[in-house]
Amino acid sequence: MRFASLGSGSKGNAWLVEGGTTRVLIDCGFGVREMAGRLARVGLEPKDISALLITHEHSDHGRGAARFSAKHACPVWLTPGCRAMLEATGEPLALSREVDSHGVFSVGDLEFHPYPVPHDAREPVQFMVSDGARRWGLLTDAGHVTAHMVAMLDACDALALECNHDVDRLRRGSYPAALKTRILGRYGHLDNSAAADLLGRLDRRRLQHVVAAHLSEENNSPELARGALAAVLDCEPEWVAVADQAEGLSWRSIV
Repeated sequence: MRFASLGSGSKGNAWLVEGGTTRVLIDCGFGVREMAGRLARVGLEPKDISALLITHEHSDHGRGAARFSAKHACPVWLTPGCRAMLEATGEPLALSREVDSHGVFSVGDLEFHPYPVPHDAREPVQFMVSDGARRWGLLTDAGHVTAHMVAMLDACDALALECNHDVDRLRRGSYPAALKTRILGRYGHLDNSAAADLLGRLDRRRLQHVVAAHLSEENNSPELARGALAAVLDCEPEWVAVADQAEGLSWRSIV
């Protein structure tokens, strides 16, 4: 089993997870042409994708879903609320499959465990993914940590955790007051300290990879995010990977 990021941040998000002969995209926050180029960087073509999963309807996660699905005959899995919001933009999802936010489902060789998260979207979810032996947990776009989130991400072999901002840097920064309030709110985004606190509540004995994700380019830095997570892991900051906006993250194998 392995995973990668094609880009992570407010300008577009997409994650890849592969198990056996199955390759699934989680989120499609880039246009069709841009997505093809980013897939090529990790050695894939659009035809290699088995399915597309969408966590929520915000444009940096779902803007390319309908056209990617239509062009490449790729099924899209998403919650009913997310589908309604995306289709309200006028682009129907002909190959959509319904996701229950508490219901496990399989795509090929991979099993997906969705879980609801507190975010200002309609029926948002994140995913824990398993190939039957190993577990990869993905968490971005959540305003605060719930007990259910902790339970879903516990004892994973690899994690990608939102480290959106440093609170002090955000408060001092140039964002409008209303946007700062949204980001800092209970349905906004996790800051470095909140992500570190979540990590500290998990069984970490199996961890092979920890990735800081969805970093704000203005209100955070890789050094700050790495430092917060490394303090919990008691490791060198360089051991913590960062998925960035421009390059994403190259393949990481879970053995």
